[in-house]
Amino acid sequence: MRSSTSTSTASPTLQFLGGAGTVTGSKYLVRSGGAQVLVDCGLFQGPRALRERNWIEPPFSPASIDAVVLTHAHVDHSGYLPRLVAAGYAGPIFATPSTVELAQIVLPDCGHLQEEEAEYANRKGFSRHEPALPLYTEQDAWAAVEQLVPVPFATDCQVAPGVHARLSRAGHILGSASVRLDLGDSGRVIGFSGDLGRPSHPFLVPPDPPGRLDVLVVESTYGDRRHPDSGSSGSDRLAAAISTTIARGGNVLIPAFAVDRTEVLLHHLSKLAAAGRLPAGVPVYVDSPMALSALRVYRGAIERGDPDIRSEASGRSDFFDVPGLHEVREVAESKALNDPASPCIVISASGMGTGGRVVHHLAHMLPDARNTVVLVGFQAEGTRGRQLLDGSRELKMLGRYVRVRADVVDLPAFSVHADGPELLQWVGAADGTPDAVYVVHGEPTASTALVSAIENSLDWPAVAAHHAERVRLDQPH
Repeated sequence: MRSSTSTSTASPTLQFLGGAGTVTGSKYLVRSGGAQVLVDCGLFQGPRALRERNWIEPPFSPASIDAVVLTHAHVDHSGYLPRLVAAGYAGPIFATPSTVELAQIVLPDCGHLQEEEAEYANRKGFSRHEPALPLYTEQDAWAAVEQLVPVPFATDCQVAPGVHARLSRAGHILGSASVRLDLGDSGRVIGFSGDLGRPSHPFLVPPDPPGRLDVLVVESTYGDRRHPDSGSSGSDRLAAAISTTIARGGNVLIPAFAVDRTEVLLHHLSKLAAAGRLPAGVPVYVDSPMALSALRVYRGAIERGDPDIRSEASGRSDFFDVPGLHEVREVAESKALNDPASPCIVISASGMGTGGRVVHHLAHMLPDARNTVVLVGFQAEGTRGRQLLDGSRELKMLGRYVRVRADVVDLPAFSVHADGPELLQWVGAADGTPDAVYVVHGEPTASTALVSAIENSLDWPAVAAHHAERVRLDQPH
């Protein structure tokens, strides 16, 4: 921990350095009594204007930060860490044990992928920059991994002088947490929801309630909508899309987040296969080394019965067993899936089509009307997944435009983000009335909708946060 003996009579403050007005780039800087704590340290994704923020120097000296606290391992919450460390941050990065384990997979993979994409762009000559450079390297990511410090759920931990943190289960992905910060002498308590899961997640427990807080920062990814029933409707539509596509000789491509969404899909495919609802003999390929490494972590957590695993799933070794499952690790195997010998199902990262092997699969499969692309997660503005969702007939990837002739099926029931009513229910479970609720991690329409719901249903003060703004956390007078 950075040594700090300074004291400050200034009010504790919160600054929104990401995840405000967008679902990516989550970064929240808390200053209290001379200490500085960063909650989450994510990458911006989506439109070029957002991605370019990743290259802008932060409005603070990385070396001046006392601690980073992570809510979970998804790159929009953790993916900027290697850049921060390379710029001089040398302090601890606190997270739950499962988040530490997953981040050890996600961050080096992200660095490796960025190096690969820069090399490919330089080799093919389609980058706007000469030469194209990675935001950070795999080596940078391994350096950041060395600074991860595991903190169990429901454990008080001093993360900076006068600042204590407590992590509670958020139910979004394995190890995901909501963060409570006690700000020392000021006596103020601020809570960050992180990304909240759903009560219906097939193997993670529901989010813990917020408790007593003076200020609450809550995500709003799906703040403006209600998910369809996640039980039968999602599985029924997935089974129908697979059967229809295979019957016409096509392939099913599912862009899926490597952490959690792949596991959720495999669990549903396992149940469909057991019920005889998948075409016999159709191979299922998981084409993502990161997803396969994460799958190993999930299997271990379920077999051990980790604290965020549902009791009905605990101890089971067959939770993700799918007949005909192939784990694709080598590049040559992945390339062969661009033109498979027979109809198949391919699950590949990334979930929004922004990078990774799935981009090559999209480029080869989208022009063929026999194929189907199944979208199973949130598609941020400006991503290829969002363009497909919005009905685009041409997509640019790998330096050229690709015609979209394949079917596109959206299955929001597979989302592991809480929807609007579930978010409101979680906020309303707080003990007492917070002085302020700041709504983040959502596109403007979603954040505005959740603000209105909080004001109208709970009569609490709520505001959609703006990028880079700073607010006081001391008690109102």
